[in-house]
Amino acid sequence: MIDPNTKEIVATGRRKRAVARVRIKPGSGKFIVNGKPIEEYLAREVLVRIAKRALVVTGTEGMYDVRALCDGGGLAGQAGALRHGIARALLEANENLRTTLRNYGLLTRDPREVERKKYGKPGARKRFQFSKR
Repeated sequence: MIDPNTKEIVATGRRKRAVARVRIKPGSGKFIVNGKPIEEYLAREVLVRIAKRALVVTGTEGMYDVRALCDGGGLAGQAGALRHGIARALLEANENLRTTLRNYGLLTRDPREVERKKYGKPGARKRFQFSKR
């Protein structure tokens, strides 16, 4: 979707409990997440690489300015949500990138979530130690 006021392409990405609302527009490659540069916000180089994966794969790194608001989950989930949101936004900007993004699995929302803890057990599946006597 294109925001009529700012002319930015808006997309949403999700991973685990994290949600990222991503806005991209042609520019110099600035990457701002929750008001901070991505390197400062995500703190770990691995997470920055995960978030920028869609831009690297399509060869559009440095061609778009990215602004994002992340909410919920932890840093790893937010990095995955950013990756998903950026891939969706790039697809809206250029439909020809669909096969590349699809081949790298960047358009698929990762459905894995933490399984809830069950009553009478210490975790989701773990059992208390069994004693015969």
